[in-house]
Amino acid sequence: MFDHTYDNPVISGFHPDPSVCRVGDDYYLVCSSFEYFPGLPLFHSRDLVHWEQIGNVLDRPSQLPLPLPGSKASGGLYAPTIRHHDGRFWVVNTNVGGGGNFVVTAERPEGPWSDPVRIDLEGIDPDLAWEEDGTCWCAFSGPAGGINLARIDPVTGAVLEGPFPTWSGTGLKYPEAPHLHRIGDWWYLLIAEGGTERGHAVSVARARSPRGPWEGAPGNPLLSHSGTGRPIQNTGHADLVQAPDGSWWMVLLGVRPRGFTPDVHVLGRETFLTPVEWDEDGWPVVAPVPERHPAPGGAWHPVQDPPARDDFDGAALAPHWISPFTRPESSWSLTERPGSLVLHATGPTLDTPGYTFVGRRQQHHDCRVTALVDPGTGRGGICVRLDEAHHYEVEAGDGEVRVVARIGPLSQTVAQRSAPPGPLLLGVTVRTTDLVPASPLLTDGHTTGPDTLAFWLGDPTAPGAHPLAELDGRYLSTEVAAGFTGRVIGMYATKGSVAFDWFEYVPSPAV
Repeated sequence: MFDHTYDNPVISGFHPDPSVCRVGDDYYLVCSSFEYFPGLPLFHSRDLVHWEQIGNVLDRPSQLPLPLPGSKASGGLYAPTIRHHDGRFWVVNTNVGGGGNFVVTAERPEGPWSDPVRIDLEGIDPDLAWEEDGTCWCAFSGPAGGINLARIDPVTGAVLEGPFPTWSGTGLKYPEAPHLHRIGDWWYLLIAEGGTERGHAVSVARARSPRGPWEGAPGNPLLSHSGTGRPIQNTGHADLVQAPDGSWWMVLLGVRPRGFTPDVHVLGRETFLTPVEWDEDGWPVVAPVPERHPAPGGAWHPVQDPPARDDFDGAALAPHWISPFTRPESSWSLTERPGSLVLHATGPTLDTPGYTFVGRRQQHHDCRVTALVDPGTGRGGICVRLDEAHHYEVEAGDGEVRVVARIGPLSQTVAQRSAPPGPLLLGVTVRTTDLVPASPLLTDGHTTGPDTLAFWLGDPTAPGAHPLAELDGRYLSTEVAAGFTGRVIGMYATKGSVAFDWFEYVPSPAV
């Protein structure tokens, strides 16, 4: 009998491409961060279910060329792998367009992490694995699209042998995300294929040596939700870990689409957990990813969620606060106005890179965000961002509050109201659309999106409160905007200096 069950995802919101390792009773996990800085969020858990962000692997400008490569949404940091070897933590990663593959190390997962060491291999999604004699192998997705392998020195980044081709899946598109594991007498090569959309899949091969020859599992793909009606879709990009009780588990990405056909996902690709069994022939067997499942055995270690409200009283920003492309020290301050986050505009618009924005991932389909904003003589507010061409915001400045929608090439002010100088309470609420399958049309004949975003001047929960505007959430979805990321909600300034006394994020509000 199991003492506990867990709900998927185990890390919600835009946390894709998870990689995990275990050190004693502790688990550590990293995810992709793409164009956002700080890069590569790092999590700790004692039970594989409850995860606490303890930092970011790349958290200082000396580790990254800033702004991140090409100042382009969905560029930057792709698919890290984390491992523990010889008393050190290792993270290998690709900075797409800005230096290629590199490795960083640390004695402690909290850091400090080293500056990157370049690995002269062309491709993405690198992985590290060691033989007992210390030989280090780097598996990666090569520029021609297959899975390659090279023997490297991870300290210097030197390529000592290869690269040479290895196993590249079952023939589905985009074989990538290799993870090489020594389990018993076999080496197992876990890969993703089928693309990171609805056809995403996990496949596996094995060999007696990393050099091969490789044999694909007869039941490949090992896991895919393609063509099913399961609420979790796009399952793939997986990594394996063994718990202290001997059980095996897989972390992987997936999405939770919503809305009328074609359904869309708005939170990005999230981190899920599913159990792994082994058949009599030594092949891993993975059931479909459950929404709820008995938890791993052993101690249960719930962690305290970050406070819903940040009063900006600390000496530094919490690790979950991120900014697109860069975050110059001159663009923000916690000391200029103690107890507030002051943002200084570095660009006049949110439509092109170079603006000042500090946000956090949207992690719940239903949530409420409010902030006390003093625009002074500047202009700024709260933005729900997917990229420079897809964002909604409510902003204050010049004696008014307005709601602006940017959808592709179109930008429009959809609501406008005069307002006192400030401070002003601004808010955004996100509410899942109630969809009746037999009646997907609204009264005006338009189909419903996955959710509705409402924008507020004043307290959204006050009796009789009415929003300034309500907007369809589908236009801030990956299927509309394209790319690899999810929604980020945060604070910005596009003119002068804007002070935020506090910022609050509350899931599932009663609004």
